[in-house]
Amino acid sequence: MKFMSEYRDPALVEKYLNEIHKTVTRPWNIMEVCGGQTHSLVKNGILRLLPEQVNMIHGPGCPVCVTPLHLIDKAVYLALEKGVMLCSYGDMLRVPGSQRSLLEAKAQGADVRILYSPLEAVKLAQDHPDKEVVFFAVGFETTAPANALSVIHAQRLGIKNYSILASHVLVPPAIEAVMEDEAAVIHGFLAAGHVCTIMGIGEYYPLVERYHIPIVVTGFEPVDLLQGILMTVKQLEQGEAKLENQYARVVRPEGNPDAVEVIEQVFETGDREWRGIGNIPRSGYQIRAAFAEYDAHLKFSIDIEKAPENPDCIAGLVLKGIKKPHECPQFGKGCTPQMPLGAPMVSSEGACAAYYHFSNAIEMQPS
Repeated sequence: MKFMSEYRDPALVEKYLNEIHKTVTRPWNIMEVCGGQTHSLVKNGILRLLPEQVNMIHGPGCPVCVTPLHLIDKAVYLALEKGVMLCSYGDMLRVPGSQRSLLEAKAQGADVRILYSPLEAVKLAQDHPDKEVVFFAVGFETTAPANALSVIHAQRLGIKNYSILASHVLVPPAIEAVMEDEAAVIHGFLAAGHVCTIMGIGEYYPLVERYHIPIVVTGFEPVDLLQGILMTVKQLEQGEAKLENQYARVVRPEGNPDAVEVIEQVFETGDREWRGIGNIPRSGYQIRAAFAEYDAHLKFSIDIEKAPENPDCIAGLVLKGIKKPHECPQFGKGCTPQMPLGAPMVSSEGACAAYYHFSNAIEMQPS
């Protein structure tokens, strides 16, 4: 197939659905790791069409959703108290901190800007040498190359008033954390195709072997997802546990070596706190000492006391796949995209937002 429309072909969708129905004989819990996959499953009505034995569990694959509360508070502090030009992707602005969101800080006069690339932030720093510019660098491995490149670019240009507030999280440690959680019962995973486009698939072999679970690297269109689910169900029904690549048209086994080289030049792995989940060892990127002058954490010596999460928000249970969004008592009532209690109701990759915007998803099989 050559064109995107072919991956939305109703005939192919029906073919894969029929094969799934014919193949499955017992209940299976399959977690799609990426929030983009969650939105596609919900928006396209796929969850309604799957056999009841196939229970799709929505994973922690939304980097905006798992950005720690105190880190959002740090970004707000920089914008309001330090007077920096705080730049980030649009999703981050409405995620609630302990007191306010970046959007609320902007309404109070802070210089908060939505950008599409960190290189735009470098240009802003170049154009405003008297102003500190901080890019709130949030994302999985997918966005890490661009954020790393912005640091390299700023260093080469001799720009000293640019830094990044890094909140990069990594997918394989998240899968491991889910498997180690006794409350989460997962039989197989759909891995995020865009992450594997950058990093390759080698990191997933140890997980398959350690936990004896199928992992299928999958794309985001309806045909991609259904083929990935079918591949996973076939393995489960046959008692197999393999790593397979459904997204081979994009993902090469070795990933993108040039992008990985850029990441490794600027970042190193370290422990990272995940909002609603807790600390996961070696699950995030932090800036190497060679680029310390571009690390906003160090540059501004930010000391923000950690605040507790809203007790009415069950985002952590949703992110770990233990609860579905519509099982939250506050869903669509005390928590809406306009007045969110947690990040999954705000982000374009958040499971709660997907359920809210595509309300037919609420009438699905419970977890």
